[in-house]
Amino acid sequence: MRRIITGMSDTDAGLGKVVVNRAMSLDGFIAGPDNAMDWVFDYLKEDLFPEVMAATGAMLIGRGTHEAAKRMSAENTGYDGGPVFVLTHRPPDEPEGVTFLTCDLAEAVATARAAAGGKNLEILGADMASQCLQRGLVDEVLVYVVPVLLGDGVRFSTSGLGRIDLEPFSNTQSGPVTMLRFRVRK
Repeated sequence: MRRIITGMSDTDAGLGKVVVNRAMSLDGFIAGPDNAMDWVFDYLKEDLFPEVMAATGAMLIGRGTHEAAKRMSAENTGYDGGPVFVLTHRPPDEPEGVTFLTCDLAEAVATARAAAGGKNLEILGADMASQCLQRGLVDEVLVYVVPVLLGDGVRFSTSGLGRIDLEPFSNTQSGPVTMLRFRVRK
């Protein structure tokens, strides 16, 4: 069944946080050239931080991130944090096991947060995260720093993001990966 949602209004009462979640190379890339993500699975094969997934109720991603994840699906089982919402101007004709949203960004965040069932909404992808940060829709940023230098690829944020002040509140190391957590100052 193909699901496309064009909008939804909801209040923020009782909803989890909106968290930008990403793995990043030490030189600041979240994907290598051609959106390659295989290097991430070299380091995050195991669930090094199970508390993050336990707190996640839904994910919101852009179409580019969704397409990159589909290319990797032969090696990886896909998303693991509840229902997945893909915000796009051009939903596909065939169903793909996710919900496509064609609404405004704030409506997409509200829709996905409501589906998260009181847990956190994870935002994945550089463009989607940058847009959410610019609009003041993000509560926290969570970064898995992976001990690799990629040299090129997709940067942590898109150009033109502007200044976003963050407050560090946690850092944890598990194996070779360090998880950094920040609150977004509003």
